[in-house]
Amino acid sequence: MSYVIPPPVQASLAVVNSTDRFPVRRIFCVGRNYEEHAREMGNDTREPPFFFTKPADAVIDSPGGIAYPTLTQDLHYEIELVIAIGKGGADISPKDVPNHIWGAGVGIDMTRRDVQQEAKDKRRPWDMAKGFDQSAPISALVPLVDVASLEKGRIWLSVDGDLRQEGDINEMIWPVNEHIATLSQAVRLKAGDLVMTGTPAGVGAVKRGETMRGGVEGIGEIAVTVE
Repeated sequence: MSYVIPPPVQASLAVVNSTDRFPVRRIFCVGRNYEEHAREMGNDTREPPFFFTKPADAVIDSPGGIAYPTLTQDLHYEIELVIAIGKGGADISPKDVPNHIWGAGVGIDMTRRDVQQEAKDKRRPWDMAKGFDQSAPISALVPLVDVASLEKGRIWLSVDGDLRQEGDINEMIWPVNEHIATLSQAVRLKAGDLVMTGTPAGVGAVKRGETMRGGVEGIGEIAVTVE
């Protein structure tokens, strides 16, 4: 098959202890999935899970650097557990979700918070607040067989050594199996999809020259410098 323009490069992520890479198809993000974070953003803590997206090429490997994006004066970090889908499906039952997971990693949902707030105020989409270039730095992925747990484990983020976010993935309002099952009712998941599972309380701004470090116990760590 030929194309009228060169096809885009396949977005991908590193895999722990391998030279092979994980091809990224789509990125789905779960909103407000930790009670304390929902409260700090002034929202209800028990609404059904909802989702937004980032483009596949928003991913960037860790460790690394990201450029401070245009159009914002309030760039925020949100540390998250990331799930990599290895087998597609629709209307997946919660108990069957693990059979569709390839592995997991650690990501930071970078957010133009001022742009997001303006979109909320005007009831507009969040795309330009969440889906900009380099807005999804993600660690090397770990195969599911080597993941300690997707149900519990410390999750944290620091900026230049100052601890800003800390919690446990067992504090998710909608655990991994439940929110991925819900997502599969809205779209047919396919191999290569990523799911960023929400962030604990403590989100805040990061400036040029600062380095974010974070992790999820038993899965991995991430390091990103804003340039």
